[in-house]
Amino acid sequence: MLRVEVSRQLGEFSIEASFASEGRVTGLFGASGAGKTSLINMIAGLLRPDRGIIAVDGEVLDDTAAGLHIPPHRRRIGYVFQDARLFPHLDIRENLDYGRRMNRLAEDSAQNKRVTDLLDIGGLLDRRPGRLSGGERQRVALGRALLAQPRLLLLDEPMGSLDEERKVEILPYLVRLRDEANVPMVYVSHDAGEMRQLATQVVMLRRGRVVAFGGPEVLPGTTLPA
Repeated sequence: MLRVEVSRQLGEFSIEASFASEGRVTGLFGASGAGKTSLINMIAGLLRPDRGIIAVDGEVLDDTAAGLHIPPHRRRIGYVFQDARLFPHLDIRENLDYGRRMNRLAEDSAQNKRVTDLLDIGGLLDRRPGRLSGGERQRVALGRALLAQPRLLLLDEPMGSLDEERKVEILPYLVRLRDEANVPMVYVSHDAGEMRQLATQVVMLRRGRVVAFGGPEVLPGTTLPA
């Protein structure tokens, strides 16, 4: 379960958000400026709440009343950004292995094969990121995050920088990830169609406030402005 009860002042903008989700994919949905990325950064530990609690599977990661803040590298939370952020000087095999090495995890060839098969990236291992399409780079970024063995995976508009053809290419892999990887996800998007296909629970944000929470039926009929 993901439990979030936080407030944070960011200049003239403020976030006041409270929800608890047990969904395989918790969607954070809202227009640009709604507070989605700020909220996901608090879950990751990159941004500290002014007040409140964040907990994953019963472990408290932030509790401002108790003065508790677990740093990002100890949260076991994977993060995939809108741009894949692969290392251009490393080949894909080395990029995939980066998260495991940074977390000092034992090498697991069976897990490597499961992830590369799941995301269909086994044929890319000897290439450099500059030789991949945008969709391929995002699949590698997903694989790198999974191989770090996270207990929660955060995806911040992972298809936001892709054209429509690449979005159609990567969406089935995200659905497969939801159904087969057994890692709960928080998925940020302003695209209602994406959210309907992926999210099992939806947190709708507007101006830093939760205005709806429930299944995909709470989504509006159209995509919101980016």
